[in-house]
Amino acid sequence: MFSSRDAFENDFCPVREELLGEMYRANANGLPVLVESVSSEVRAMLALFCYRRSHLHSLALAIAASCSERDLIQLGGRVGSTLYALSRAPAARSTPSSYGHRKPITLSTKPLSTFARVEDDVDDEDVAEAVTA
Repeated sequence: MFSSRDAFENDFCPVREELLGEMYRANANGLPVLVESVSSEVRAMLALFCYRRSHLHSLALAIAASCSERDLIQLGGRVGSTLYALSRAPAARSTPSSYGHRKPITLSTKPLSTFARVEDDVDDEDVAEAVTA
């Protein structure tokens, strides 16, 4: 079993980037087909990989729903156990295509801050004294 330190230090995507992108963009009907195309161990690794990225949490839950508890715990320890429980929770199943929806980005509507101009008041007498000293 990997420690959580090893998981973060040696963090890599266990599938091709193209496949991960396809999974990310897949609808509720297409995702299970893509998930089933990889082995159970790689699936568990992918679920853990996605879970460590906040923008992929819902995809991680969808992938973890197809994993065995043993695989997730063996590869992820306590995190794997938590991921298994979350993927089986009723709230995870209540929104069928939640992994396809992104939270909206909000931008500030306030004007940018402006700073008062700093003026250097240098006395000619002070400059002259500094030069002659």
